[in-house]
Amino acid sequence: MLLCSDNSYYTGITSNLEQRLYLHHEGLLPGYTHSRRPAHLIWNSDQMDIRDAILLEKQIKGWSRAKKEAFINGEIEELVELSIAYRDKQAGE
Repeated sequence: MLLCSDNSYYTGITSNLEQRLYLHHEGLLPGYTHSRRPAHLIWNSDQMDIRDAILLEKQIKGWSRAKKEAFINGEIEELVELSIAYRDKQAGE
């Protein structure tokens, strides 16, 4: 995950983190981060199967900012609470 200059988060996967960071930093990738540079790496994992990484990326992209920040900070209890609150809100609508 990257923190962009506009304080937004970018989530992606790659098999070559160093190269991908370079491409984002230099503006060589069109898309979300191009106009939001510089972007700084704030979370990554190299301990994941590619299939799990793809699933996690999709999941994170659907999360609220508060949930992303709880995840980044390793605040698992807060992450669970935010998930429960979201579920309860959805059930009440």
